[in-house]
Amino acid sequence: MDDDGDFSAYAGARWSSLVRSGVVLGCTLDEAHDLAQTTLLRCYTSWSRVRRADDRDAYVYRVLLNCHRDSRRRRWWGERPTDTLPDRASADPTGDVDAADAVRRALADLSPAHREVVVLRHLAQLSEQRTAAVLGLAPGTVKSRLARALAQLAQSPHLAEGRRP
Repeated sequence: MDDDGDFSAYAGARWSSLVRSGVVLGCTLDEAHDLAQTTLLRCYTSWSRVRRADDRDAYVYRVLLNCHRDSRRRRWWGERPTDTLPDRASADPTGDVDAADAVRRALADLSPAHREVVVLRHLAQLSEQRTAAVLGLAPGTVKSRLARALAQLAQSPHLAEGRRP
């Protein structure tokens, strides 16, 4: 398969996962689409290097995290507060708006480092070793960050309504 065909197949297979990862990292759906597109653009321009990587997914998720961090370093993200709401709300692809909102709020309470570990381990389903490689950390650090993040999520008041007494 040629480079363009190989990239197209890879991008098509990973698009929804990259967008979901962006949402879980704290982006709006539109920002997550932009993040996934920027990630894939950067990977396309160096596809020969990505293709040679031992673990393409780890490489691409590293690019995704770097793009996300870069976007959050900017002073202005293009949002302006307003007193008036739009006539209609944007559709939520998860279906269960209340549950999705509670999860987003709980994840937003996590530190960026903890959120990144949760995204890579549970959403991207990378192993501890691969997550450590993507983040440039020791596997033990990944384990401890994940444990702390999950403990914080378990105590989150945003998720308390779904729990049984």
